[in-house]
Amino acid sequence: MLDSGARKFFQPYFTKLARMLVWLELTPDAVTGAAFVIGLFGAAALYLDWRAAALTLLWLSGLADVLDGTVARLTGRCSAFGALMDLIFDRIVEMGYIAVMAARMPETRMASIFLLCSIIFSFSVFLASGALISKKTEKAFYYQPGLAERTETFLVFSLAILLPRSTALIFNIFTAMIVFTGIQRMAEVYRYLKRD
Repeated sequence: MLDSGARKFFQPYFTKLARMLVWLELTPDAVTGAAFVIGLFGAAALYLDWRAAALTLLWLSGLADVLDGTVARLTGRCSAFGALMDLIFDRIVEMGYIAVMAARMPETRMASIFLLCSIIFSFSVFLASGALISKKTEKAFYYQPGLAERTETFLVFSLAILLPRSTALIFNIFTAMIVFTGIQRMAEVYRYLKRD
């Protein structure tokens, strides 16, 4: 929801930062890889209970994740494999944070399992929708907006890091949001295919 709605306001700033990365001769894949590594270090920091570092690295990873696509478009180096790396690395970083919270806080384990299941469901719908709906966008494939997107995920992880006693509740609410998003996307695909 926030990605789709707020991106147009922040994109000029992202473009300026991306131009700096282009000037430094960083490739889109290098930026994607940096987002991945920074995110994993963030999860490791959380495991060590370095919460401020985990929070900072989470958002730095998110920033790099936003910039890789902009760098690709600025340099004309968009690639299908780059898009694949971006999608998979994002999910691994999310799994890292969720797994660490489940390991560190046993009381959140069932909520973490439900959250991971909801992500699998919603991501499956997301990928299938992108394959089935042939609409041209600036992304590598059709990107459906929804209630729970990447920025919401970062906000939820931030809340869980800052309010560890409420992590299970936060995860359960977010699980419901993700399931709703998956259903939203399925309904859109149904309407699209029915028209065709």
